[in-house]
Amino acid sequence: MNFILRWIVTAVAVAAAVWLVPGIDVLGGDSWASIALLALVLALINMSLKPILQVLSLPVTVLTLGLFYLVVNTAVLYLSAWLANGLFNVGFEIATFGSGFVAAIVISIVSGIVNGIVGGND
Repeated sequence: MNFILRWIVTAVAVAAAVWLVPGIDVLGGDSWASIALLALVLALINMSLKPILQVLSLPVTVLTLGLFYLVVNTAVLYLSAWLANGLFNVGFEIATFGSGFVAAIVISIVSGIVNGIVGGND
């Protein structure tokens, strides 16, 4: 049940990023299905690969006082978009690194707020 809640929270956060950030687009017909599939891939990567990336980038993160963590979030978003496009042919497009960077920040903030509301971190 915890994974389903995390998936829904991530889908809401990705939908907010698509709506708010210019340069983040969902190409094709059914955008909600595309957002749900991207959120599935993003939630799986956040649970499995992101902790490993955080540990590997710990020295750089300490040197930059935590700012490199945003770059790790952006890399995870790019990887998720690439896998979702390759596996499910979703049509999720990130135009530039700047839009991916801002989208990663928006996804982090919105998922934190929604997790606080629904109690996803309990």
